Amino acid sequence: MLFGKKTSAPRLEPPVGMGIGDVRTERSICTGEMTIGFYDRHTRRLVQSRFVRGDKDIAAFYAAYGWQPPAGGPKEAGPGQ
Repeated sequence: MLFGKKTSAPRLEPPVGMGIGDVRTERSICTGEMTIGFYDRHTRRLVQSRFVRGDKDIAAFYAAYGWQPPAGGPKEAGPGQ
């Protein structure tokens, strides 16, 4: 259907056992590129990660899961977390 009613994209589901408290960002040391995703404490890696350029992309990540971004932004993943 070409001229149908627009529907919103289905809400994404976080990985099993993870929620809004597991969202972290990582930054490249060399280029400064930032990714956001769910931090897996066992593997110390981001799961379902996406490249982001700024606050607008971070807000879009949270909105895709039906959440509001926390005040102050997500935590940054790093050694020992």
